Amino acid sequence: MKRFGATKRLGALLCGCVITWAGGAWAEPAHGIAMYGDPALPPDFVSLPYANPDAPKGGRIVTGEVGGFDSLNPHIRKGRVPWQLRFLAYESLMGRSYDEPFTLYGLLAESVEADPDGLWVEYTLRPEARFSDGSPVTVEDVLWSYETLGTVGHPRYLGAWTQVASAEAVGERSLRFTFVEPNRELALIMGMRPVLKKAQWEGKDFAESGLDEIPITSAPYVIDSFEPGRFLTLRRDPDYWGADVPYRRGTQNLDEIRMEFFGDAGVMFEAFKGGLITTIRETNAAKWDQQYDFPAIQSGEMVKSIIPHERPSGIIGFAMNTRDGDFADWRVRSAMIHAFNFELMNNTLNGGEEPRATSYFSNSVLGMRDGPAEGRVAELLAPFAETLIPGTLEGYNLPVSDGSEANRRNIRKALRLMEEAGYTIEEGVMTRPDGTPMTFEILVSQGSSEVQSMINIYAKALERLGIEITTATVDSAQYRERTDSYDFDMTYYRRGLSLSPGNEQRLYWGADGVETPGTRNWMGIADPAVEAMIDAMLSSASHEEYVAAVRALDRVLTAGRYVIPIWYSPVSRIAHDADLTYPETLPAYGDFIGFQPDVWWSKSAGN
Repeated sequence: MKRFGATKRLGALLCGCVITWAGGAWAEPAHGIAMYGDPALPPDFVSLPYANPDAPKGGRIVTGEVGGFDSLNPHIRKGRVPWQLRFLAYESLMGRSYDEPFTLYGLLAESVEADPDGLWVEYTLRPEARFSDGSPVTVEDVLWSYETLGTVGHPRYLGAWTQVASAEAVGERSLRFTFVEPNRELALIMGMRPVLKKAQWEGKDFAESGLDEIPITSAPYVIDSFEPGRFLTLRRDPDYWGADVPYRRGTQNLDEIRMEFFGDAGVMFEAFKGGLITTIRETNAAKWDQQYDFPAIQSGEMVKSIIPHERPSGIIGFAMNTRDGDFADWRVRSAMIHAFNFELMNNTLNGGEEPRATSYFSNSVLGMRDGPAEGRVAELLAPFAETLIPGTLEGYNLPVSDGSEANRRNIRKALRLMEEAGYTIEEGVMTRPDGTPMTFEILVSQGSSEVQSMINIYAKALERLGIEITTATVDSAQYRERTDSYDFDMTYYRRGLSLSPGNEQRLYWGADGVETPGTRNWMGIADPAVEAMIDAMLSSASHEEYVAAVRALDRVLTAGRYVIPIWYSPVSRIAHDADLTYPETLPAYGDFIGFQPDVWWSKSAGN
């Protein structure tokens, strides 16, 4: 196991940042920007602390994904795109440090200047910044990219753009965004938007593009070859403009990244065992212990790496659509959670090794605390006391079973909750208040074998309540279409959360997502308390205030019983070719988005 350099450091970093909005060097151009205090790295830093600036260039990695793709544009709603393309083929003005929540460093931009009150932010481009065709990255490209993404792009970009009052060039290489109202996080959000080449899209419909347009990138990788739904290969651009930018030193070391696509997770695992792909992430602890002892592992050709982290668990489980029907009633949702025998499933599928996600931000300093709400958390929630779902203020804990299949105590509780909601058992069938049998459909994406195993166990438990369910297994395109339009009763849901939650929380849980298609609010949450807690996060005057707001939000979401939580892993399990390696010092986020291949390298490269 590699040394986890950030362990114990993160708590001190977060707790030590209790600084008012006016704190920090936001009044003049700087090499980086932090929400609280100053960036940890000085202007002359050599590389990110978790990157190896001496890593050799060369080698290749072959990854596997279940599903397919029919588009190369990750910035629009239409189509299926290899998920890593969004991060590997596009550069942004600033880059996130995964060792410092709320901290960015210059990438396309050489400097950033922000108003201390959060009214505007100004970036200055590096004169050497180039696209992969050799043309310079201009202010015009940036302004066009932001407006296009914010108006016809994916919903992830739309919310922040509505908060921009003006975007304008203020110099040959400088541009400024002025906001509708003070919001310090927007200075960071604006720095992380992908920058596209305007000229590539002139006369073309950006929102309808698919495989017809090979992106001109601003990043270290360019698309080399692909076959729709089967593979995509990226190659490192030898003329990449930013090789000597401190943020990039020691990153993007591999010459080739090939993504192979499979129809089933089992087939992908066999491909790894056979050497067709050179790395795989294992999410099942029992399988990691029991099935990774094949010849390539025994010989040392392949190795197993465990990557610890300190990031929030996020919410993982089965989302219930509250827009109409049975799940609009919190008591029905609570009954579904009681009937879900987590302990049995965890023992059956994971050998009981994984902890349960007890809230949206568990495993982190941002997670709600046990027991009644206290202090500033209680004060924030007090105005909504009359409408909060039971357990929000008093304290809410997930039901625990004895691990037996019968799960009698929780089934009895589920029956009482259904009765309170007006449901009755008639001739062994759970019957709605209107006299119709209660049944619902669980939507599943093709190839999700572990999810189907959970559903099989859950279906037997629901039979004890007189509820019969059906499963709709669809391909990835249909799955995205149906979840984008919220056309499901219940479905598997996974939402990763960071140590720096902010404006994106509106996209996840905001009331606009009840009707607006394509948001992350699959559950249809429409709660004034949620909106208020997000507002409190974004207007916090100190890190203490911010943490209290997040913990309050965590309480409202968790006690809302919108998702049936399952397990999460406080570590990532990656099996890979022994030639592939990564730095000894790991960031607080551990296996962050892009960790592989961002800071990995080939040991044989250059030999």
